[in-house]
Amino acid sequence: MSIKSSLKKLMPTALFEQIEPTGHLVEAVLANVTHGFPGRGLKVIGVTGTNGKTSTSYLIHRMLVDAGYNTGLMTTVAYGVNNDIRPQVHHMTNVPVGELMERLKWMKSQGVEWLVLETTSHALAQNRVWGVPYSVAVLTNITHEHLDYHKTFERYREAKRRLFKLAAANKRGLQMGVVNADDPAAQLFAGTVPHAITYGVANGDMQASDITSTPEGSDFTATYNDRRLKLHVNLPGTFNIANAMAAAATGIAVGLSDEQIEKGIAALSGVEGRMTNIDEGQDYSVIVDFAHTPDSFEKLFKDLKPVVKGKLIVMFGSAGRRDEAKRGVQGKLAGEYADEVVVTEEDDRDIDGVEIMNQIAAGAEAAGKVRDKDLFLVHDRTEAINFAVGRASAGDTVLLLGKGHEKTIERADGEHDWDEIGTAHAAVKNR
Repeated sequence: MSIKSSLKKLMPTALFEQIEPTGHLVEAVLANVTHGFPGRGLKVIGVTGTNGKTSTSYLIHRMLVDAGYNTGLMTTVAYGVNNDIRPQVHHMTNVPVGELMERLKWMKSQGVEWLVLETTSHALAQNRVWGVPYSVAVLTNITHEHLDYHKTFERYREAKRRLFKLAAANKRGLQMGVVNADDPAAQLFAGTVPHAITYGVANGDMQASDITSTPEGSDFTATYNDRRLKLHVNLPGTFNIANAMAAAATGIAVGLSDEQIEKGIAALSGVEGRMTNIDEGQDYSVIVDFAHTPDSFEKLFKDLKPVVKGKLIVMFGSAGRRDEAKRGVQGKLAGEYADEVVVTEEDDRDIDGVEIMNQIAAGAEAAGKVRDKDLFLVHDRTEAINFAVGRASAGDTVLLLGKGHEKTIERADGEHDWDEIGTAHAAVKNR
């Protein structure tokens, strides 16, 4: 008897129909059975995409909490209920199946009604979120990432689309999708669910106008049918306009009023490691951000370059045992937009860090950067942060990219404690 046939006896038909017998499926099914299907009764909003998942999840969570709903949150950065938000210690977005079940049980014991669950392509492809009753599926975008695991972009995209298939299969849920209309795969995703709201600056069911952006955030009007929402988002960057629109469209999908959406989005003051400003009274800017993909690099650089008064100094690395193809691309983008590039470690794991840095540097050199003039390789990340900050003069901006909120850095001998924000503050103070 096949695994699939055996499992059919253990679960309701609707759950069985979601099965693709791969990855951690057996583990997920057994964990659900032994924990009593702890997701049952929860209304889950899944947020997926290459970039913007965490910020969008935070915006939706804040909006629901401020609207009076008992709301759980699980993201790359943190997890918790309402205002009791705890740091995520794992070096991953979606925790192992057993721990996920324990967290779901704890949230139900706290009376959680809605859960905002950032959901990765790995977790979807490996069935690690099987049994989670997704009611709304949100797509931020799909760009180059994780091809080391998925092998092709099409397989990566299909892994993301499984979130929408799970929402469509949940007949007790809203069966709703929220999709970025500016993404080339928008119609594919929107067509996967019975109901969808698309959003975009100039495309989709919800569109943005009257945009005013500052280094602190943006104000704009989001129009959906006859509804005009006046939105303020305290997260800088035009990409966060799209994230705020995704949250607003989700608010409409779950039945919130315009006032609840407007107040909820404005209530989020920031997300750890996402465009976090390091302020020690210095006359130059230092910003910590989690950006680690070519798409997030390009969007960030395009936003910041026009408003930087002096030099733009960018420091970053690229993880070992992860997508190698993006390293040269990131180096080239940094070389094109930044005045100075500092290449360092990110999470080398057991891969030669010098080799990784050279792959990045080759891209920067292709964009015209010259080693030891405006391109520097400093392997130790603490030293690299001190070096980058030390290069700054009045009016310059230093971007520290790739680690953001993460509390560990992975090297050949294992995990080491890490605090990018704290290290950046120390570097500025030590000057």
